[in-house]
Amino acid sequence: MPIHYKHPKEVRLMRVAGALVAEAFELLRKHIQPGVSLYELDKLAEDFIRSRGAETLYKGYRGGDPKHPPFPGVICAAVNDVICHGIPNGRKLQEGDIVGIDIGLRLNGYCGDACVTYPVGNVSPEAQSLLEVAEKSLWVGIEATKPRGFLNDIGAAIQTYAESQGMSVVREWGGHGIGRSLHEPPSVGHVRVKGRGLRLRPGMVFTIEPMINDERRKTLRPIRAYGSHHRQWGRNFKSAKITSPHFVIKNAKISASCWVFIVSPKFCGITPAAYSSTT
Repeated sequence: MPIHYKHPKEVRLMRVAGALVAEAFELLRKHIQPGVSLYELDKLAEDFIRSRGAETLYKGYRGGDPKHPPFPGVICAAVNDVICHGIPNGRKLQEGDIVGIDIGLRLNGYCGDACVTYPVGNVSPEAQSLLEVAEKSLWVGIEATKPRGFLNDIGAAIQTYAESQGMSVVREWGGHGIGRSLHEPPSVGHVRVKGRGLRLRPGMVFTIEPMINDERRKTLRPIRAYGSHHRQWGRNFKSAKITSPHFVIKNAKISASCWVFIVSPKFCGITPAAYSSTT
């Protein structure tokens, strides 16, 4: 599928969708505390999104396989060792957890998509460090996104930084283009690959969403039927995920971010819908 380069009007509509995603994160932030269940957070998000006239994107999602079980939640909720695609079930958050929340919606025909990893109460120094490195990894990726630069420079910069901090980057998933559809070309890797990839051109809109692990990389395996993933080894392992339009920022100080990266003739920028709040 070819890349769809957005016109200025399309970008404006995407900013509106991104702003609504940011509002949803602000709503959930107030409820992220010990004792709340993932299902309760899911219901809060669904009621809010529908009240604003938007369509939820994840509930019923099957990916590219019509035989795949539909995803059951409005949000993805990944606690501790779950990297992404976690199911918002009855699990209750506990003091010291970290939880990555993904929210995707469509408003006026265009998608907004982002992820935030929140600390639950007081977290350990190790978890705090993970959140800080994950946040910084996002900013490193942003800084590598330059006019007439190359797509693969983003992943190279992220991997170099994360590994310099003794952490690793998830290779199995990355960022993606976004527009009328949740997933569009191009794919955005977060690690070094051969060659520099596509040259960044005006009208490209994509996510940068590094997922950072607090120990050396191990094989991932799926858990449950809906594609949640966690590390195969390491019971004390935790993972933090960051996003641009959807995959997320996590930091105990910066609790939420929505990023849609737009390439214009003179600059690469984040939409004004980008949002962050301190806890």
